[in-house]
Amino acid sequence: MKNFISLMAVLILLAGCNQYQKTPSGVAYSISGNSKTKIKQGQIFKYNIEIKIAPKDSIFSTTFGRIPGFMQFDTTRVSPHSFLELISKCGEGDKVNFSLSVDSLKKLGLLEYNQFFRKNDLIKGRMEIVKVYKGEEEANNDYKKEMDQEQKREAKELKDYAAKKSLKVQELPSGVLVVVEQAGDTMKANPGRTVSMMYKGYFTNDKVFDANMGSTAVNKEPLVFQIGSGGVIPGLESGLAQFGKGGKGTILIPALQAYGIAGQPPMIPPYSNLLFDIEVTDVSLQAPPAPAPMPGAPQGQPQRK
Repeated sequence: MKNFISLMAVLILLAGCNQYQKTPSGVAYSISGNSKTKIKQGQIFKYNIEIKIAPKDSIFSTTFGRIPGFMQFDTTRVSPHSFLELISKCGEGDKVNFSLSVDSLKKLGLLEYNQFFRKNDLIKGRMEIVKVYKGEEEANNDYKKEMDQEQKREAKELKDYAAKKSLKVQELPSGVLVVVEQAGDTMKANPGRTVSMMYKGYFTNDKVFDANMGSTAVNKEPLVFQIGSGGVIPGLESGLAQFGKGGKGTILIPALQAYGIAGQPPMIPPYSNLLFDIEVTDVSLQAPPAPAPMPGAPQGQPQRK
């Protein structure tokens, strides 16, 4: 009993030190930090944000350890029941915890219940204001540095994977790595040409996310598309240029040359490096048929660049 009382006392003390407040639309939040100057209308700021879905507290998205968000604060675009309501209360170095009700967002017409956001769920977030800029040039320069760092992270991850698997790769200017088992015909998959391809797409943990070849493939028809039309992700087009009809190999694609920051839920998480084992069954000058979903895209949905 004594230990229980002591524990309750600690919990009450912690709750008092981290008292949540609420915005007019009902966003529960707490802010810690010593910033005296708050973000003002028109200022550009850099921030990290992580979103979890309660009750399981599974991470839905995060920028921590990746490219931070960059935003110009516009008070006329602050939507109700969002973390944007908190920006004017924050300054450089401040840290924020907040909680959004999925039911409230549904009532406001800002989302629909789905496999990610269910009735009675809470969206729990944490945010850190990393930097508030003096002007657009300073922000742009910092953004370029962040992009360079992300490219280096992705390149290292792919090269580490290739080394672990003892793959003999060639690096393209785009950052894509290619393993050429068979180069195929001399007419390569260059811009304007139509390619017919079999593939298996997977992550660096070797988990397959999509395929039209192999025993587990549901659809075993070749994927047919025109190079340069945006029918597939840029990194795949870049790697395919090394192959002609009959070509076989593996293409290792950095996330920023694939689905990038957003990913393509639910199949492909944000910042996913992708690998494709490919077999080029044809390369021609003939115009392709109606567009097919690009690798990783859920069947029946339009293609995305």
